[in-house]
Amino acid sequence: MKESVEDVSGKQKKVAIIVAHPDDEILWAGGTVLMHTDWDCFIVSLCRANDKDRSPRFYETLKLLHAKGTMGNLNDGEKQKPIAENVVEKLILKLLPAEHFDLIITHHPVGEYTKHLRHEEVSKAVINLWNKAEILSDALWVFAYEDGDKAYFPQPVENADFFITLPQDIWQKKYDIITEIYDFGQSSWEAQTTPKGEAFWQFTEAKKAEKWLKTF
Repeated sequence: MKESVEDVSGKQKKVAIIVAHPDDEILWAGGTVLMHTDWDCFIVSLCRANDKDRSPRFYETLKLLHAKGTMGNLNDGEKQKPIAENVVEKLILKLLPAEHFDLIITHHPVGEYTKHLRHEEVSKAVINLWNKAEILSDALWVFAYEDGDKAYFPQPVENADFFITLPQDIWQKKYDIITEIYDFGQSSWEAQTTPKGEAFWQFTEAKKAEKWLKTF
């Protein structure tokens, strides 16, 4: 378990964050990004590009994070029907710059809470693409959170490869983005969830990540 800014900074410079929705980048990794002003981040949200409310808020958030990024428009309706793996993979390849990254960060194969199909699909697509060398990175981090099968708000997994307790000022910036930029009320699930710690599982070999994926 590692719990300091120095521990997570390493040599990572060019970072891609690939998530399902605008706000996932903040909820699950926003504090880490805010602490790493040396990171050159490109953030991809695969859903809500045509959402006239959420889309502008995503791009405003990118400015605050000093990051670049773009959005796709995967179906994200209330009735979540599975999307074919190749469809998700093709969209990622379309949106993500075709370059080598030092680090890619994405969802866990079973998501961060119980349950959102799009999170799971994005994670699996990223791991598969990395294993096929269709996206290039020295390392992969996946979000490490759990909610006790809806027993409580998502919490970072303390025994993950990286666990960071966010400094109060960093957490406040993260919370302000959720409540002011994304405009979630203080009583909303998102605002109440906003983790004060962040955790990640790390892989440096694509084949090990692919093998791990098959355990879910």
